[in-house]
Amino acid sequence: MSKLINNKTEIVADFMRGLKQSHPDLDVDIENRVVYRKTPAVGDKVALVSGGGSGHEPLHSGFVGLGMLDAACMGEVFTSPTPQQIVRAIEKVSTSAGVLLIVKNYAGDIMNFEIAAERAERNGIKVRSVTIDDDVAGGKLPSDGGRGMGLTVFAEKILGAAAENGMSLDGLCELGQDLRTRGRSMGIGMSSCTHPVAGVPTFELGEDEIEVGIGIHGEPGWRRARAGSAQDTAKLLVESILAELAAPEQSSFIVLVNGMGGTPLIELYVMAGEIHRELIERGHSVDRYLVGSHITSLEMAGCSLTLLQSDAESLKYWDAPVSTPALNWGVAA
Repeated sequence: MSKLINNKTEIVADFMRGLKQSHPDLDVDIENRVVYRKTPAVGDKVALVSGGGSGHEPLHSGFVGLGMLDAACMGEVFTSPTPQQIVRAIEKVSTSAGVLLIVKNYAGDIMNFEIAAERAERNGIKVRSVTIDDDVAGGKLPSDGGRGMGLTVFAEKILGAAAENGMSLDGLCELGQDLRTRGRSMGIGMSSCTHPVAGVPTFELGEDEIEVGIGIHGEPGWRRARAGSAQDTAKLLVESILAELAAPEQSSFIVLVNGMGGTPLIELYVMAGEIHRELIERGHSVDRYLVGSHITSLEMAGCSLTLLQSDAESLKYWDAPVSTPALNWGVAA
């Protein structure tokens, strides 16, 4: 991790202070590590809450704002937020329409969000959850199915827009489950990341090696491969995802080409071009692209690909106005 970060115990709190200073439409609860909208939702809008360990920025705190999340709770680096943090986030933004939790499929996140939901419900708040488990490498690893990856960004955007449009809590849950069936992801690493507490890389790679199927916490993948061209890497990612996605022979997609934190944008756009070519050659089409570092693993070099089968509803909510630190379109300055 960067030498600029030399006070390891205050990384998250200092980040939150800087985020609030840079984005005055947000507010923060430093003690409970919650980022939330300064102007809360009112009336019959369902509030959206997500969160997880820090180190994946801009996920989740960078997606708090109009058209996405109402609040995000931040654990320490690569550590799930506690149930108390999550309860505090729910309480800060809850409305009469209820609260939807968007949870990535990691054991700590699942357990702590479930405990928090039970506590909030005992206090009279309606709470439902959607679990994101889009990582196709999960089936090849000794883990609990697919881990939550880039589909989390799509879920927070599409469900956030649907909530702004007045969709009910039950409707949001149905839409979230539908997104789960239509989206898959996989990532490759070209270097490890260094956890600020450990101070050493999670794994070591040779100069001509890549790690296939990495996780967002710096976890190694399910195999090593020889580093190839951007075309080779695009083919690997596209083939791996399409093999696990129940997609018709001619599908349209919303595509996320995501950097893991240490990959230059120029390389991500090269990858986007190769991924486009791979999809077109297989008879598919692309409706929308999102290219950039949106769900990261500290300073890891590498990328992930997320493909979401698009339809009129998902495109409507994808194109809807959004104003957050990390995504912003369709809103007048």
